[in-house]
Amino acid sequence: MVSDRIHTVTPSYTINISMKVSEMKQQGKNLIDLSIGEPDFNIPEISKKEAIKALNHNKTKYDKVQGLLELRKAIVKKLKNENNLSYKVENIVVSNGAKQAISNTLMALLNPGDEVLVPKPYWVSYPEMIKLVGSIPVFVDTSRTGYKITSELLKSYVTPRTKILFLTNPSNPSGLVYSYEQLMEIGSFCVENNIYILSDEIYERICFNEIFTSMASISNAIKDKTITINGFSKSFAMTGLRIGYSISNTEIAKAISTVQGHFTSHPSTISQWAAAASLNECSNAPDIMKKEYKKRRDTAVSILNTIPQLKYLYPEGAFYIFMDISAYKKNMKYQGSFSSAFCNNLLNKALIAAVPGIAFGMDDFIRISYACSEKVLSEGLNRMSAYIRSLIE
Repeated sequence: MVSDRIHTVTPSYTINISMKVSEMKQQGKNLIDLSIGEPDFNIPEISKKEAIKALNHNKTKYDKVQGLLELRKAIVKKLKNENNLSYKVENIVVSNGAKQAISNTLMALLNPGDEVLVPKPYWVSYPEMIKLVGSIPVFVDTSRTGYKITSELLKSYVTPRTKILFLTNPSNPSGLVYSYEQLMEIGSFCVENNIYILSDEIYERICFNEIFTSMASISNAIKDKTITINGFSKSFAMTGLRIGYSISNTEIAKAISTVQGHFTSHPSTISQWAAAASLNECSNAPDIMKKEYKKRRDTAVSILNTIPQLKYLYPEGAFYIFMDISAYKKNMKYQGSFSSAFCNNLLNKALIAAVPGIAFGMDDFIRISYACSEKVLSEGLNRMSAYIRSLIE
């Protein structure tokens, strides 16, 4: 009955976990959710007022497919001031969240059978989006290069069918951040091999140690091959308002706009007015959140450092910790996915929700989020510590 493409797609692990968490909470269980990648902050008050003002002034009619001119102008200004990037409003397409911006890009660029390089660990939806447009995800193993890609590593994965490289910076789930020099090496390799770079920079304002560099800012040649994806869900806690955007050269931007025009037209005008206010009047809001995330990160690693045999990737950005739990395999009986079994035990025995690493292509890992209060985070990780100690004793 359903299409063949649906049979190739794996349902979202994170959505399934969220559904189970909701069920258990409704049953009155004292569950701690460290799975969700959603800021626990509210959107800026000025942005709320701008949305209400837009409603009161009846700014509720159809607008341009590419997005409100006022919002795109604010994005142009932001790119210049924060990223050292010069674009015109014609290069920007505002979408219903960063997910749609990515999907639009894939539909605009890919043909059936084209290959897309997807470094592991990857965000859960990347491979499924690629499969839905009839293309092929090619997974790049980064375990021997510090969980980052290098030009030397990419060489062994490139074929004549390679069309796009996915790059997430800062990374979900690893929390790692690429330096200017690392981006230059990767970008130059892609230019030399005629590969487009889909640079997902949704966590750009949550960078702790490195100064964030946008891939497109490295050189004009790299800029022309880069489609930058960004949005307001993480930086301004506007998850439910669903505003993301893509930035690309004129030809690609027109193609993306054509795709979006037939699928959804533009996103909610009310959400767009709120987003414009965030950029124009609340530019310091992400820094306030980042300061809090950094405190939480430090709290989290101080607890993790006391757990026997546990390893993790030290987070340089975003609000996740990717933990290597392979040391506990010998202490568990399981069938199928080890990380799924581990997370199921955490959920059922310790009442902690985490995301299994298999969702990100790495079954020896789990991901936790510290987009929650320090109190909740500490209690959750202490419960995890107790569970792990019970496994190995």
